[in-house]
Amino acid sequence: MSDAPPSPPAVLVTGGARRIGAAIARRFAAAGWRVIIHYGRSVAEAEQLAAELPGAVAIHCDLADGDAAEDMVERLASFLPDWRCLVNCASVFDADDVSRLDADTFRRAIRVNAEAPARMAQAFLAKAQAGGGRRVIQVTDQKLANPNPDFFSYTLSKHAIAGAIPMLAMGACGPDDRVYGLAPGAILASHDQSEDEAAISHRLNLLGRRTDADEVADACLWLSQGWLASGETLFIDSGQHLVAQPRDVIYLARENAA
Repeated sequence: MSDAPPSPPAVLVTGGARRIGAAIARRFAAAGWRVIIHYGRSVAEAEQLAAELPGAVAIHCDLADGDAAEDMVERLASFLPDWRCLVNCASVFDADDVSRLDADTFRRAIRVNAEAPARMAQAFLAKAQAGGGRRVIQVTDQKLANPNPDFFSYTLSKHAIAGAIPMLAMGACGPDDRVYGLAPGAILASHDQSEDEAAISHRLNLLGRRTDADEVADACLWLSQGWLASGETLFIDSGQHLVAQPRDVIYLARENAA
């Protein structure tokens, strides 16, 4: 009988080198998980974070290549003995106009924000070995419930992956598996925002407060325990999705300041 300690549960966090993804990676590591940090271009940040977190490793993949994204999951599944959670946090957030869809922006948004996470979830649920069930967490956006015409292709791509969540929950899961959505609001400065602008725009929500990235990370860890019914989406946005907003908060704040 082996006296070796059991392997810690593993989690893959896409886009885990920076921003919300890094907060999620740190939260899982603090809870004793083995963290796999995916990165696209942020190699220095990914390697630095991996060096800070016990047992963490950084892995590169261009999520615009769906075949490569699926292959990454299958390779990880072949050697991780207890891979319990996949967090699809990586995203592209490029502006285009609701009156004229930009084809290149749309194709990249769909590939990175919808196709890759859907295919990765399918491969994970088909191949990963885990004790106590597996969890897929798709990071979406409060725009699902509170749409506005800005960032048209981005928003379309988030609606696409949100539509996959209940379908995966119904058709790709075992009895102990769960598939979830996690929908943040405005949290960190994004696109061409300054920090001063973000401090204003990110309080345009029901509670008038700025949601912290650690709140999203805590919610992600909670979802990994499987307490919520599979197929559900949890909003972490200080009630932003309950406030009708005709434009993205980046532009609302600028219009109010003008």
